[in-house]
Amino acid sequence: MQLPKGATVAVADGEKFNLFRNAGDEAELKLTAVDHAAVDADHQGATPGRHGSSANPDGGQDDEDGFSAGVISLLNKQVLDGKITALLIIAAPRALGAIRPQYHAKLSAILVGEIAKDLTGHALHDVEKAIAAA
Repeated sequence: MQLPKGATVAVADGEKFNLFRNAGDEAELKLTAVDHAAVDADHQGATPGRHGSSANPDGGQDDEDGFSAGVISLLNKQVLDGKITALLIIAAPRALGAIRPQYHAKLSAILVGEIAKDLTGHALHDVEKAIAAA
């Protein structure tokens, strides 16, 4: 996949979130880390259809769903504020499934792609390699 210069890359799972920007061009990808606000993970029950239960007494899944909802809230806000004009989302398959229904219409309009892969905690080179291969 070729990524436009200045495009933002969000890498997330249910616990971690990293944001990068393509400082290179479409022919040569060069990701640089971007500072971002802390994710507000206090979105318990924010994922439609997900609720805690006695089968999940520690609430771990609810915590991950809350974090994922916080990630998409942050991305939606940055898109609406004009801080992101092209976006690629790389997320663990379950996290991607949880956040996709929460995309704002403007986020969907500037979305250049999605990669369903857990790359949080991986080296920047691995993220660049996954984008190049997509």
